[in-house]
Amino acid sequence: MHEHPTDEPCFASFPPAVLRPAELTAFSRGGGARTIPLVSRAVGAEVFLTGQTLFDGGAGIALHTHNCPESVTILEGDAVVEIDGTEHHVTRFDTTYVPAGTPHRFRNASATEPMRILWIYATVDATRTIVETGDTARVDAEHHKAAAAGRD
Repeated sequence: MHEHPTDEPCFASFPPAVLRPAELTAFSRGGGARTIPLVSRAVGAEVFLTGQTLFDGGAGIALHTHNCPESVTILEGDAVVEIDGTEHHVTRFDTTYVPAGTPHRFRNASATEPMRILWIYATVDATRTIVETGDTARVDAEHHKAAAAGRD
């Protein structure tokens, strides 16, 4: 753990920013899920990543793990989150904490209404490993790949 004197900011090089999801481009995660990166290296982050993922009715994402802890807050709608084999119903403002290496996934509990989550990774170097395939990629590399493809 790093200790900093109380009069020195931790990672002072991150410039102030106001990020407005409605003005940012979402990229497709496939299967009716779209992600909007928020706090990332692209805006100067050095410590953590945040963003939102929007799920169409019935949409979900694959079972996966990360190399760091993740916290997710439901901003809109109802979801089913599977964490380490156990499903939980979560709704607006419910928040999860998932330790590194723990398999988890979210899906929209409604077949028709949208669902939106806010995610926070405990490092800018966060990776996602899909359980079924074992494929691992940096979370922020997914954002850059979508930008290079022209986003949808």
